[in-house]
Amino acid sequence: MKGLVISAPASGSGKTTVTLGLIAALRARGLVIQPFKSGPDYIDPAFHRAAAGRESFNLDSWAMGPEQIAHLVGKAVGADLALAEGSMGLFDGVARRGGAGNGASADIAALTGWPVLLVLDCRGQAQSVAAIALGFRQMRRDLRLAGVVLNRVASARHEALMRLALDAVAIPVLGVLPRDAGIELPERHLGLVQAREHAALDLLLSRAGECMARHLDLDAILAAAGGGLAPQPHRPLSPPAGRIALAQDDAFSFVYPHLLDGWRAVGATILPFSPLADQAPDDSAGACWLPGGYPELHAGALAAAARFRDGLARFALTRPVHGECGGYMAMGAGLVDAAGKRHRMAGLLGIESSYASRRMHLGYRLATPLAPLAGIHAGVLTGHEFHYATILDQPDAPLAHVTDAEGVPVSETGSRRGNATGSFFHLIGERP
Repeated sequence: MKGLVISAPASGSGKTTVTLGLIAALRARGLVIQPFKSGPDYIDPAFHRAAAGRESFNLDSWAMGPEQIAHLVGKAVGADLALAEGSMGLFDGVARRGGAGNGASADIAALTGWPVLLVLDCRGQAQSVAAIALGFRQMRRDLRLAGVVLNRVASARHEALMRLALDAVAIPVLGVLPRDAGIELPERHLGLVQAREHAALDLLLSRAGECMARHLDLDAILAAAGGGLAPQPHRPLSPPAGRIALAQDDAFSFVYPHLLDGWRAVGATILPFSPLADQAPDDSAGACWLPGGYPELHAGALAAAARFRDGLARFALTRPVHGECGGYMAMGAGLVDAAGKRHRMAGLLGIESSYASRRMHLGYRLATPLAPLAGIHAGVLTGHEFHYATILDQPDAPLAHVTDAEGVPVSETGSRRGNATGSFFHLIGERP
């Protein structure tokens, strides 16, 4: 499967906008596009899915091994092109190597052989963009730079100066986007506002597609695609049960698609329910999973959802319930919102969390469970943590011994009480 990795020198350069617009523009030509996301992101893939009409899968060189990445690349079967959006800058990752690299988008480009389409934010510079592009082309010899997209270009003169410099170092310009394209996406503290919350998403995707069709050389971009990684078999992490009740609404939506896809592949049935609609988990399920999301934005509604809270408590008497990050906080005793108001949560665990004094917690996690996680018996788990909540109290037994990517222990060990477990890290897989 030929593909491209859409990357940049830094976050905020326009990778997501270019990715979404390019998917929409190519779909308008009748092509089937398989999207991917490099790194541990659960917001961008939802936008990819809306644009492509196909599930977007994370490819993570730190948390996954080469076999799992090759297996997930196989999801592109039936597509005309794979497009993988990078994270942060092309070479940005952690200091210590993981399963297949250090988490950088460059690792995914090297593993798949997909050339890199580099998006350059051109504000405040002109000919210097050529030096940046040249450095990115030469940094790793196992990568191929397909060309650049010049973003936020101020004028025709600005464009001419940059083209002249890039021509001198033989780097193709595959697109030029004006400074005021009008297709920027709104953001929240974890990144973009969720796709499901964006009232005019279809219109924005349509406009982005039309913009890319006008300003990008789609034929040259398609011709620049290359590479291909042979799919490989991979044993997914075992599901917690044959039937899994999964919280899914605006408060609970952050779960990696490959995790659910792997569970379905081995025969598990996913049973969605909405805590915000005051729904209890399906009683026919053998386990309940509460993903992360934005419970702090819906704390009042969750506190008032008595049917959900009572049903969850009954469920946990006999079967495992696990919460990740936002789901973990919702399983706790209470949550303090940004205004300092405490809201009652489900009370399956004793954790008290607060957004009144925010502090970012970010990074990869290695977790060695001290007890089965929601019925999952595994060795060392890989995951990622990204939240702004602080822990006021964590009285229960720790769920796992947890370290960061450097092997340094972290205090967010998760909690366990009876059949209830929770963690601040989002589960990605098992250490290969």
